[in-house]
Amino acid sequence: MTTCLIVNPAAGRGGIRAKLASLLEAFRSRGVVNVVYTSAPGEEEGLAQRAIGEGIRTIVAVGGDGTCGRIADAIMQSKSGCQLAVVPIGTGNDFAKTLHVDGYAPAQIAELVTRGVATRIDVGWADGHYFLNSCGFGFDASVLEASNKTRFLKGNAVYMYAALRQLFSYRGIEVRASGVAGVKRGPMLMITVSNGQYLGGAFKIAPRASVVDGKLDTCFFSDSNVVERMRLFLGAMRGTHLEMPSVTSASLPQLTLSFAVRPAMEMDGELRFARSKTVELRCLPRALAVIAAPGAFS
Repeated sequence: MTTCLIVNPAAGRGGIRAKLASLLEAFRSRGVVNVVYTSAPGEEEGLAQRAIGEGIRTIVAVGGDGTCGRIADAIMQSKSGCQLAVVPIGTGNDFAKTLHVDGYAPAQIAELVTRGVATRIDVGWADGHYFLNSCGFGFDASVLEASNKTRFLKGNAVYMYAALRQLFSYRGIEVRASGVAGVKRGPMLMITVSNGQYLGGAFKIAPRASVVDGKLDTCFFSDSNVVERMRLFLGAMRGTHLEMPSVTSASLPQLTLSFAVRPAMEMDGELRFARSKTVELRCLPRALAVIAAPGAFS
């Protein structure tokens, strides 16, 4: 077989377990029987590397945005041309929304995969890693860190709860952007660099973004008081925040961000720490083949 499922059983706070039997049956009935499971965070990359080395041509990521991002990182590092498909069982499933498969039943996704019709999309690169959906700094990374500590909620509610709490306590960060015009001076609440449109399951953070335009949509949110932060929060849910005076946006093939200290960053729903105080980001046009719903990128 040239198709493999990499399953993260912890995805969606363990919510995958109730759906796993029907999911596996949907693929087995179509001849896909190669299934491997992660047993610890971060194992997706190693499992993907092994699958590619064994001749797998399509990897199905069964999990959330972190699982998808780590597998995509392994595919890109391998330069193998392996295809990526997604079964969304995570907390936010932002990349699945881009592929228009977030509402698909397992049998529908299995049918898409076995048809094998792929489309090439852009991939982001930052600080030595590849990302599918987003890379964020400041408030975004702080919310992710807080949500990882929230154990009593599931799904989009986790990110929403953590974001609301951070609205009242988070302090802005100092950053300088090279190659971006119009960014206001002073501390920033958040910087998001997006390939896809969605963030945190409920926010349309980059409403003009496209994964086939060769650019990353970047938003700079100037720091502000709690009332203005709440307006930004609600605006980001609706995708109307780009018109607010405290937001500067740009669509760029690449940019460089310089921070006062080595920053934490959210990358496809995973928390990482930059290697230095300066972070380079760029878009790699049409770099990855993905299996998406018909018309997803039209």
